[in-house]
Amino acid sequence: MASSSLTNRIKRIQRHLGVTADGIIGPVTLSKIEHAIALPSQDYSLRVSTRGLKAIVKFEVSSRANYERNLTKATWPGGESGATVGIGYDLGYASKRKIEKDWKGLVSDQTLKRLLQAAGKTADSAKKEVSRMRRTQMKVPYEAAMKVFFKSTLPHYAKLTRKVYPGIEKLPPDAQAMLLSLIYNRGSSMANRDSRREMRALRALVKKQNLTTIANQFIAMKRLWKNKGLSGLLKRRDKEASIIRKARHRYKDSDIVLL
Repeated sequence: MASSSLTNRIKRIQRHLGVTADGIIGPVTLSKIEHAIALPSQDYSLRVSTRGLKAIVKFEVSSRANYERNLTKATWPGGESGATVGIGYDLGYASKRKIEKDWKGLVSDQTLKRLLQAAGKTADSAKKEVSRMRRTQMKVPYEAAMKVFFKSTLPHYAKLTRKVYPGIEKLPPDAQAMLLSLIYNRGSSMANRDSRREMRALRALVKKQNLTTIANQFIAMKRLWKNKGLSGLLKRRDKEASIIRKARHRYKDSDIVLL
C-alpha cells in the first residue's frame, strides 16, 4: 500500500489534472497523464467516457456517503447474485484465488477471511452467507473498494466486453461504457437461454453500430425483473439506454478513459 506521503503526491497530481483526488492511480488518472504528455496507450480494450464511468459507480453505490453509510459490509442484491462488496464486486462469481489477489492488503485479514468464505455462493446460499457476514466486524473501506474497482475489476470486464461484442470499439465512448456496465452487471455468458436473449441479440447490433436498436435491447431485457422487487435494475437499464441513444463520437481526449 502507498505511504501517506506518496498518496498525497498522487492527490496533488490528480488535482492538477482535474480528476478526483483519491490517491488511486487507476485508468482515469493514467489516461489523463497519457493525454497530458501526449503518450499513446497501447494496452487497452475499450475507450469509455468519464461520464460513463461515473454512471457505473452511481449505479453500483449511489454515492460515497451512501457507501460509507450502508455498503462497507456485504449486501445481497437478490436473484442469482452472490454476496456483494465494494463497488458491485460479486463474490459469488469470483474464485478464492481472485478474491485474495484483489483484496489482500486492502482489507483486514479477518475481513479477507469472510470474503473468501463467500466465494462461489449465489442465490439463497449467498443470502444466508451475507446474514452471517453482517453480524461480524468485517468492513470494506471506500478507498479499498475504489482501488479494486479501477485497478482490477474494470480492466477485467473491459476485456470481457470487447470479447463478447466484437466491433464495440467503433461505438462512441458513452455507448462502450454502457455495454461495459451491462456486462459488469450481468456477466458475459451468451448461453442459449431465454434470459440471455437480448444479450445475444446485441452482438449483431453492435456490429451494425445502430445505437437506437442497441438501446432498445436494454429496454427489452427489463422483462426479466418486472414485478420482482428489483426496481433498481429497471432504472439502470433505462438510464443505460438513454445514455446510449444520446451518445456521440466527438469527445475531448481528456474526457476519455482507456480500459
